[in-house]
Amino acid sequence: MIRVLVAEDMHIVRGALVALLRLEPDIEVVSEVASGDEILTAARTSRTQVAVIDIDLPGKDGLTAATELHEQLPEVRTLILTSLGRPGTLRRALAAKVNGFLLKDAPAEKLANAVRGVAAGRRMVDGDLALAAWDTVECPLTPREIDVLRLTAEGRDTLEVAAKAFLSTGTVRNYLTTIVSKLNARNRVDAIRIAKESGWI
Repeated sequence: MIRVLVAEDMHIVRGALVALLRLEPDIEVVSEVASGDEILTAARTSRTQVAVIDIDLPGKDGLTAATELHEQLPEVRTLILTSLGRPGTLRRALAAKVNGFLLKDAPAEKLANAVRGVAAGRRMVDGDLALAAWDTVECPLTPREIDVLRLTAEGRDTLEVAAKAFLSTGTVRNYLTTIVSKLNARNRVDAIRIAKESGWI
């Protein structure tokens, strides 16, 4: 039996995922959580083999939680679910060392097969999405610039971003100017839109 943890904050969606997986004779759902902060502890106590994780979770997001699992419980395989098939999101997932990446609107049998695949040590990625990622431009922003833009996208002003990122306000302004330039954006709001649509933040 493959021991599976399901991490999804929307109750109806989580219930549907659990119900689908429980129909499979070789899969056992051993834990269900609603936030990224619960994943590591739940995986450890339930002896999870495969963690099925929604990318957009409250607390730690799905990719942060997957990275934490990879570092602290490397025997646990991770399968990321997302409703947004953006190539940039897939690139971020692969950089986080996830084992699988699946769209939420994939057929039910694809989910079970993806769980089996990652449990067996294979990397399972939606074929169309993989091709799209192959063809897209890599994110031109540095990790630090992405952090600054992500904090700005959360609605923080320059002072708040500076405090959160341990930078001076002048440095934050310089980063934002560079970001706008690199993305050929009209302004910060446009830069945030471009980065979100590309799956970079």
